[in-house]
Amino acid sequence: MRIDPLSGGVASDIAVVDLGDKSICAKFALPKLKVKEDWRAPVHRNRAEYEWLRVAARIAPGSAVQLFGSSEHLHGFAMEYLQGSDVYLWKAALLEEREDRSEAGRVGNLLGQIHAISTQPGFDTAPFHNREDFRALRIEPYLTFTAGRHPEVADELVALAEMLFESGQVLVHGDISPKNILFRNGQPVILDAECATMGDASFDASFCINHLILKAAHLPASRQRLLSGVVEFWNAYSAHIVWEPKNKLEERICGLVPALMLARIDGKSPVEYLSAAEQDRIRGLALGFVKAPTPTLRDFTRELTNRMEGVDA
Repeated sequence: MRIDPLSGGVASDIAVVDLGDKSICAKFALPKLKVKEDWRAPVHRNRAEYEWLRVAARIAPGSAVQLFGSSEHLHGFAMEYLQGSDVYLWKAALLEEREDRSEAGRVGNLLGQIHAISTQPGFDTAPFHNREDFRALRIEPYLTFTAGRHPEVADELVALAEMLFESGQVLVHGDISPKNILFRNGQPVILDAECATMGDASFDASFCINHLILKAAHLPASRQRLLSGVVEFWNAYSAHIVWEPKNKLEERICGLVPALMLARIDGKSPVEYLSAAEQDRIRGLALGFVKAPTPTLRDFTRELTNRMEGVDA
């Protein structure tokens, strides 16, 4: 047996275990995340992640990993290790500016399915009563901490934090990021659900949209395609919204996305690929939209395009 650690994550120890006839992936939650700031979270979150993956496997078997078992004592589990010529990481594809394969729409469609089914009668929410874990993993490091660094928008950020903590409408993944999404045979496989909880649908959608926007700021040659991906994601996702009026959810997303833009610059988990100049530009854009959000994502991407081009000029 051979064990090779995997890099890239900050919240868990992850390794590929070669068993001879096949390789599996083992993952164990860390009590202190591997970031500059002091960021701690309960290790029992690993159980919620395992249960989220089980839900995804029931809903969309073609977009899920095979699970091999978990240990509550060790706060870890084993799953299929995805590899092969038909497997690629969405983050790498975006940063390398590869040809678009409608990935944003496919991710939006899958996420919409999971959210919608989690609102149906009979859905077992018991494994996902993790509001305090979500506060420790997402609300505090992204919104509360950032509010402390930006008193000029602290009221808006704190209000968003309170909204997210109080909601329990859908099964939230909590980390819908291109770094956690592999594509296999053209279908998205979403991993890393350590933050899974019953929460507000706006968070997952906003988290993914934010990453497209950050990369649009970082990659001018792909900017229009990435911002079009925001609308593509929303169109696919919103087709599944049955638990509330679509426009109400869209308004909350338009308010949360710029807050997350700011959080990925000045929160506890800044993105690693932005230059100092790009951080300054995004910070300025985000602060403006936090103060005056747009009502729709089409308006948001249109205005964002204009402001980005104005800054670049």
